[in-house]
Amino acid sequence: MDSPRVRRVLISVSNKLGLVGFARGLAAAGVEIFSTGGTRKHLESEGLPVRDVSEYTGFPEMMDGRLKTLHPKVHGGILCRHDNPEDMKSLAEHGILTFELVVVNLYPFESTVARKDVAREEAIEQIDIGGPTLVRAAAKNHAFTAIATRAEDYSEILEQISANGCTTPELRRRLAAEAFAHTARYDRAIADFFAGMETEGPFPGVLTLGLTRKMMLRYGENPHQQAALYARPNCPGASVVAGRQLHGKELSYNNLMDLDGALAIVRRFSDPAAVVIKHNNPCGAAAADSPATALRRALDGDPQSAFGSVLGLNRAVDAATAEVLAAPGLFIEAIVAPRFNEDALEILTTKPKWKNNVRLVEVGELDQTQSQWAYRCLEGGMLMQQADVESDPEELWRVVTDAKPTEKQMLDLRFGWEMVRHVKSNAIVICGGRTLFGAGAGQMSRVDSVEIAVKKAGDRAKGAVLASDAFFPFPDSIDTAAAAGISAVIQPGGSKNDESVVAACNRHGIQMIFTGRRHFKH
Repeated sequence: MDSPRVRRVLISVSNKLGLVGFARGLAAAGVEIFSTGGTRKHLESEGLPVRDVSEYTGFPEMMDGRLKTLHPKVHGGILCRHDNPEDMKSLAEHGILTFELVVVNLYPFESTVARKDVAREEAIEQIDIGGPTLVRAAAKNHAFTAIATRAEDYSEILEQISANGCTTPELRRRLAAEAFAHTARYDRAIADFFAGMETEGPFPGVLTLGLTRKMMLRYGENPHQQAALYARPNCPGASVVAGRQLHGKELSYNNLMDLDGALAIVRRFSDPAAVVIKHNNPCGAAAADSPATALRRALDGDPQSAFGSVLGLNRAVDAATAEVLAAPGLFIEAIVAPRFNEDALEILTTKPKWKNNVRLVEVGELDQTQSQWAYRCLEGGMLMQQADVESDPEELWRVVTDAKPTEKQMLDLRFGWEMVRHVKSNAIVICGGRTLFGAGAGQMSRVDSVEIAVKKAGDRAKGAVLASDAFFPFPDSIDTAAAAGISAVIQPGGSKNDESVVAACNRHGIQMIFTGRRHFKH
């Protein structure tokens, strides 16, 4: 059988984004609109002709809207098989009209329960009953009925109806798949909410993330690996996933990893800050009084490694900042920032040799809102932990050496302690003037990380400070740091050899702070 002509649509939505324009187009195409409650009033207020579902069924809405569409005259019209004579005979006998299109999205349960102060009763009232039933009925009967659960699909649906009077089987199959995924996520969110109420502590008995594929990627970490980007629902704060690409080539798997890492670092600073990321580790970073100054210092931290890097800034990219990037000999893969000013965009897309390729990603204003949970996949399972995003209480820091750091050293020690949590373990950073001079990352020996950081810093290590993500098990790293001219060290402490490490600092005239908190990043 050919696709049935779309004669009637049933609309019942919570999120009314894009609805009025869609409904106007349907009405112009000769589609009769049926609707309920608040959706009907919204459409009527815009001058659209709408038929009330209660008037059609002869059964009023009840129980504060809990009971609206659960009626044979509604679901019969959705579930009927247009090529089945018995189905069509039943419709005629009972005065049931067909619905060839259903437009439904569900009560905002997920956003409701995401609020910290939500009451249990309020959450329960956001459990939709009629909506999922409509969605599942239309999706099941997708051979004849189209189901729209996303505003993003409205234009394609309207285009087909306006052109042909019907929707294609291919579109209806895709919409049905989206619809079943939609109700599955919705039911999983409800199940997780109830499981959380019965679980001691923050970890649910069953963990479901409910991710939605946002885009296919050219490939994964390497060209022989396929990859895709998925988005979490209701993810708080600015993020690369929710950001907008303004310019440049398609984002790659590695670009996204590095952009995410860059954003995680710069959002931690209140002053203008910039970071240079290479292979998911910072090779340069700085905080200063302007974005341009911060970026220049960050790029100078390790100019060799900065070639082909990814950059992050916590302020809008202005013309002065863009001019820093237009310097000859510099090559940048991607940049993430809250926004890019028009004059900066003009510079970045016309001046540098890499102007046509650089990916520019705008994420909106930054704040301290970040996901409180981190996930890592294992073969056969997943790890879940509290994300390492909380600032350490400085009142718990202890100066353990005879000499105390100066105020200038304290500024750099705070900067270094913030930076080291973003470097892969074993992590060592050397900083001065709130600028990263050298980093030792991912080494099996902490001594090796110290030696790499010292080599990267070069002569800038003299008078600089050093931060370590975990304790020093032996004083040998202190001897290496002292030989390079390090003036102060910040580390968690907690080794059985702390006494000998502190003694080495005193012997070399190095000030040391114990923070009492480790920051491994594996």
